[in-house]
Amino acid sequence: MPSITDEYPEYGRTGKLDTLRATEYGYLDEQDHVYLDYTGAGLAARSQLQAHRNRLDGATFGNPHSESPTSRAATDLVDRARRRVLLHLNASPEDYHVIFTPNATGAAKLVGEAYPFARGSRLVLTADNHNSLNGLREYARRAGSKTRYVPLRPKDLRIDTEAVVEALGRRRPWPLSRPSKRPRPRGLFAYPAQSNFSGVRHPLRWIKLAQDAGYDVLLDAAAYLPTSPLDLSTVNPSFVIASWYKVFGFPTGVGCLVARRDALARLARPYFAGGTVQAATVAVPWHALAPAEAAFEDGTLNYLSIPDVHAGLDWVSAIGMDTIATRVRCLTGLFIDRLLGLRHGDGSPMAVLYGPAGTESRGGTVAFNLLDARGRLVDERLVAQESGRARISLRTGCFCNPGAGEAVFGIAASTLRPLVSQKGGTFDDFLRMAHLPTGGAIRVSFGVASTCGDVDYFMDFATKTYKDRVTSAEGLAPRPGC
Repeated sequence: MPSITDEYPEYGRTGKLDTLRATEYGYLDEQDHVYLDYTGAGLAARSQLQAHRNRLDGATFGNPHSESPTSRAATDLVDRARRRVLLHLNASPEDYHVIFTPNATGAAKLVGEAYPFARGSRLVLTADNHNSLNGLREYARRAGSKTRYVPLRPKDLRIDTEAVVEALGRRRPWPLSRPSKRPRPRGLFAYPAQSNFSGVRHPLRWIKLAQDAGYDVLLDAAAYLPTSPLDLSTVNPSFVIASWYKVFGFPTGVGCLVARRDALARLARPYFAGGTVQAATVAVPWHALAPAEAAFEDGTLNYLSIPDVHAGLDWVSAIGMDTIATRVRCLTGLFIDRLLGLRHGDGSPMAVLYGPAGTESRGGTVAFNLLDARGRLVDERLVAQESGRARISLRTGCFCNPGAGEAVFGIAASTLRPLVSQKGGTFDDFLRMAHLPTGGAIRVSFGVASTCGDVDYFMDFATKTYKDRVTSAEGLAPRPGC
């Protein structure tokens, strides 16, 4: 079999990642794991875990909402982490604030609940969105705003820029009688820099396109940041959301809302909490929010874990994002090539790919289904069971991205409308009523510790387990949902 460097010679420049796999990520081989779910979560290097232990052994930290020595020590490290996030994103502290959240979902929720949706304003979403962004439509609906979706191309799961332009609509001229006042945004445009379903990378130029049309822009960077730099000095979204465990594995429970100062000032929180106010009274219903980030960080921050974001960013920066990106791109290409080359004994394909078949403008996430000897989709629950027994960690299901799944299986709105009125039933009942062949797909994704051996192992597993086999869903547990 040809070497990966025959097809992807640049892979040879990423050799130091093989050394790190054997040392910093050596627990994978020691525990006999093949990890193929980097879109679900990154992996932590041993050095990151040691840095956490060293920090806690070397100092004492307390609740940041005080001026005691332990509180001051915690506050200083949290502030250092904010600056490190801005440095990683090449964002000026004069332009952006960093708000720590539990995850990217929590960051999206902060924007949704506080955004000035109103009758006449709009929420524009791409059909390719995680449910964390789809859920924004509930805030828009309650405020009387309309939601518009930009459709996907079913074949490659990309979105035409012309469709984005059409969905945003033309910008209405601002009255010349008010030249000194900033126009009120027409609404919010939210989309992922990289799809968590297919790995498609949607153009960052849409940010300026939407801003020129009068919109604020929320960029979901959760799946993008693990293998790509994001330069906020060249693209200027109003809001960026991220989960840091997806980038470097540790800590979990820490994400970010990175917000432009002018956009953050337009948000109006419907809630206040401990730590978010300068003062509040009970005798009369009054409160004054704290300035900047503090107004959005409810309660006590995760001050023992937030400094690990600094350590994690130092770690991936020392490796080099270009090195990680090259490794992931080459392995993604190799995986797709070999996946599409799998054949049953009669020459029929063993897999169907969802999304681009090449590596251009895509990340290291590959969605697909396996086909049995009769050409039917192998139930993703069966693949989950059998890959688990083979010590492979991958994802199956719809990945909280219903729009991509609807595009893949050709589900029209006319099919879905009758289902909305259905009450009760299970997710499997929904699949039967929608005439869907399965409950989703299989997703494999690559990251910093991935190797050619991981690809080889999966292909060997798929061939030995499913070649010339007729499969059945009989006996599989019901799906809990999507």
